[in-house]
Amino acid sequence: MDAATQDKLLTLMREGRGRVESTDWFRVGLGLVYLGDLMTQENIDFKVLDRAFNRFIYHTLGPGHTITSVLQFMSGDKVMKTVDEPRFIEAFRRIFPAVPPESIAFLLELNLGVAKNISGLGPEGRLADWIARSKAQAESAPASSAPEAGPEAGPERGLEPGSPG
Repeated sequence: MDAATQDKLLTLMREGRGRVESTDWFRVGLGLVYLGDLMTQENIDFKVLDRAFNRFIYHTLGPGHTITSVLQFMSGDKVMKTVDEPRFIEAFRRIFPAVPPESIAFLLELNLGVAKNISGLGPEGRLADWIARSKAQAESAPASSAPEAGPEAGPERGLEPGSPG
């Protein structure tokens, strides 16, 4: 993880109101960046990637927090308070323009799929419902209203159009 991404995540965290909201915004923002970085055709050394994320998480939140705990947080109902918050969506869009807000549902669904494979339980609950609603809204939206992918949506954020998911 580069210094610019770290600075952006800290900026996002500072936009939260209070310790709990700031921490949740940091977790969700970091998790979305992590999942977005997985969307690449390049080989990923997860040991190196996770070590970089874990070091940053430890320095920011302290002991007991890891990329694993962030992704677990993002697969439960607690994430809803953040992804349903228009202030978070606006701040995330502004700070991370290379990660389109429309991709949030896809990235959360990707995370839920991994959690399902690990636990053997099917995705259900408020998050699964929110993902389904978001996908339905995206599919019913006219193509002309969808933002076009500009150069900021390139592979450096791991969200190159057409990359395997």
